[in-house]
Amino acid sequence: MSNTFIHTSALRRIHALAISLAVLLCAAACGSKAVSDKPSITVSIRPQKYMLEQIAGDKWNVKCLLGNTADPESFDPGMTHLLNLENSKAYFRIGNIPFESAIINKVKNNNPGLRLYDNSEGISLIKGTHSHHGEETDPHTWTSIKNAKKIASNMYDALTDLDPGNKGYYAANLKKFLQSLDSLDSYVDSILRPKRGGSFMVWHPSLSYFARDYGLHQISLSPEGKEASVNMIKRSVEQARRENAGIFFYQKDVDSRQALSVNEQIGATLVEIQPLSYEWPKEILNIANAIASE
Repeated sequence: MSNTFIHTSALRRIHALAISLAVLLCAAACGSKAVSDKPSITVSIRPQKYMLEQIAGDKWNVKCLLGNTADPESFDPGMTHLLNLENSKAYFRIGNIPFESAIINKVKNNNPGLRLYDNSEGISLIKGTHSHHGEETDPHTWTSIKNAKKIASNMYDALTDLDPGNKGYYAANLKKFLQSLDSLDSYVDSILRPKRGGSFMVWHPSLSYFARDYGLHQISLSPEGKEASVNMIKRSVEQARRENAGIFFYQKDVDSRQALSVNEQIGATLVEIQPLSYEWPKEILNIANAIASE
């Protein structure tokens, strides 16, 4: 009788354990299904991902083509990137980055229903920073808080076009995000007001829109992101000295080591930046605080 009781008790414990395990597996599967059931939007760069997630909330999966250290002007999307894009409901391009136009036709052939949106539409674009020809458009629209407000509004318009049933949800998120951008812009403007008319150095001209916003002058060593010629370096160094540029921004994983050696002739404070970081507000503050403290 004792053995029977033990045997029955053991069976009950095993049965209870099996039920618990089944419940856990079901919950995990349901949770995984909930995530996978979300529609996807693909963006080009990580600052876009950050901004879009502030507005889209938990309604969409936001995928990104570029990582923090990739160079958008030489980026060549691989098969994984293209598949992510093909499986998305929409592609939000930042606009004016060469690889974006290059991949559209490939993707549209495999996903004719893919919706395309330009997040920089309506922004006053800067030309002539990326070559000596003066015709190319500067693509770094996201490095401006004022531009970010327009980008966010464009994202909202696209989301309500894709999902009109959640317009109120997106509107509330947009309002909150725009308020945070206004606060950030007000702070940056206040600390940079004494620096208006001043200059800073940068290896690649990624801060043109930021400089325009706050009345600053950007001196770039290599407009096309390539190795600078001796004459180009000489002109930039002379200009930096003449304009008392005390800050030199560089991207450690992208810029040429030439930038570091050039700074030995200028004596500016080197500040590492990551314009493609997901931590977009942190990068904007990093840039603003560096200039303000110079």
